[in-house]
Amino acid sequence: MENTTELRYAKAKEKVECIKSFYYNLTAYLIVIPLLGYINYSTTSFPWIIFPAVGWGLGLIGHWMSAYGHNPLFGKEWEERKIQELMNDKEF
Repeated sequence: MENTTELRYAKAKEKVECIKSFYYNLTAYLIVIPLLGYINYSTTSFPWIIFPAVGWGLGLIGHWMSAYGHNPLFGKEWEERKIQELMNDKEF
């Protein structure tokens, strides 16, 4: 019983760390992108700010999906089935 509790605690702690990491990433995005936008529009007429904003934004969406368990390709059921499959595999 104690082992199960420790395992659940470790899994919950890992999940909280992932969510916390997402919020740090979001905070950095919300600070850096406007700063880059200001630099972009005060120095040149080419809107290069689009490239880091879209690239980082896509990464941020992926981080959010990972942190909160939303995955359109591999759902929660798939993950559980794969874990069971690997746990039952004798060569793993």
